[in-house]
Amino acid sequence: MKNIEKVKISTEFIKLDQFLKWLAVVDSGSDAKQVILDGKVKVNDEVETRRGRKIYPEYKVEIFDKIYVVE
Repeated sequence: MKNIEKVKISTEFIKLDQFLKWLAVVDSGSDAKQVILDGKVKVNDEVETRRGRKIYPEYKVEIFDKIYVVE
């Protein structure tokens, strides 16, 4: 079973690369870009390769066997 964590954002949306940096699952923007381009990130159960993908509340982001549910 995958680990699920709820994450609250205070804006309308957050871009995927910024979200990964904010969660501290990557160290830098270039690391975020690389894991996204490598197909290691899923948004709502689909592989996402656009680092500028907007993440809204109720979206589900999966990376490194962990699921983050945005609130």
